[in-house]
Amino acid sequence: MTHPTERTIAVAGAGLLGRLVAWQLLRDGHAVTLYDAGDLEHPEAAAWTAAGMVAPLCETAVSERSVFEMGRFALAQWPRWLDALDASGLWHHQGSLMVAHAQDMGELTQFRRDLAHVLDDEPPCQTLDDAEIHRLEPDLAASFRQGLYLPDEAHLDNRELLARLLAEIRRLGGSCHAHCPVDTFPGEIETRDGRRAFDLVVDCRGTGARQHHPSLRGVRGETLHVQTAEIHLSRPVRLMHPRYQLYVVPKPDQRFVIGATQIESEDRSPVSLQSSLELGSALYTLSPAFAEARILEQGVNLRPAFRDNLPHVTERDGLITANGLFRHGYLLAPAVACHLLAGIRGRGEQPFAETLTGHPPQESAA
Repeated sequence: MTHPTERTIAVAGAGLLGRLVAWQLLRDGHAVTLYDAGDLEHPEAAAWTAAGMVAPLCETAVSERSVFEMGRFALAQWPRWLDALDASGLWHHQGSLMVAHAQDMGELTQFRRDLAHVLDDEPPCQTLDDAEIHRLEPDLAASFRQGLYLPDEAHLDNRELLARLLAEIRRLGGSCHAHCPVDTFPGEIETRDGRRAFDLVVDCRGTGARQHHPSLRGVRGETLHVQTAEIHLSRPVRLMHPRYQLYVVPKPDQRFVIGATQIESEDRSPVSLQSSLELGSALYTLSPAFAEARILEQGVNLRPAFRDNLPHVTERDGLITANGLFRHGYLLAPAVACHLLAGIRGRGEQPFAETLTGHPPQESAA
């Protein structure tokens, strides 16, 4: 297969993966057209609702070794891309902290066991006593007596990143089409106005591409955005609980994103009262200072997932599809994007090809 230096390429879906791929292809000199069914400035993508954590250890305990390996790749790749965007200030590599109330300490112990089982060795985390917890995060409640510190984890300012990517796509001459639902075919994009031919089509539409992926499902996630000057956190904090893991991620302007829910439902209706009460109550137990926090936003979105909860890439002549990032968007997007780009460029390594190119459950190569 030949790879001309300049090709016309359509990217369907302007979420995180679509923007990363479009940006890199424009830097390679291709003519790129980006389509999205929603708004580009305030996208409906799961990447906008997400907290922006790059936490391979936290996710590996309830996932697979491949997730950990792709997460380690992300920890190395994100700083390179952010430097290229002149946005290194969006990257925060201060690790993450896990805590539990006295009655839930077994959850921390079980987490460490699960992690060791997946990694086949002693996990790279540190057990902390109460003094060490409060040296890391002085504003947490004084009742926490033991925690786990995961120094290799990170988070980023996801909404600012999406804005920076869009601005750079436009600066490089990318053609961007908002509120423009499409369907994808080998070498063609179909819009309301008809079909348009391209040298290559890259489909990153998430749940919007379900007609091409029978086993794809949406998994509901809910987040709470609050603002307060009464508490400062330097890193994501996870509260272990028998029913859920609540996470709190600091954002600019004294904002915090709180989440926990993973619901096997494709309901996009607003956050339920039960979820709101659970998130708020758990947040208050992390620090009573959150009591005066102002609720800015309640977010709901669907994470695209296959039955194995792993991403998959399929390629036909003129069409590449990438989907199924599940709740691991910022963790796995670098590995998936680099795999796609190496294939399009005809050079570069694809270390995760075995995981990414295995056919999704109950799907064929057709």
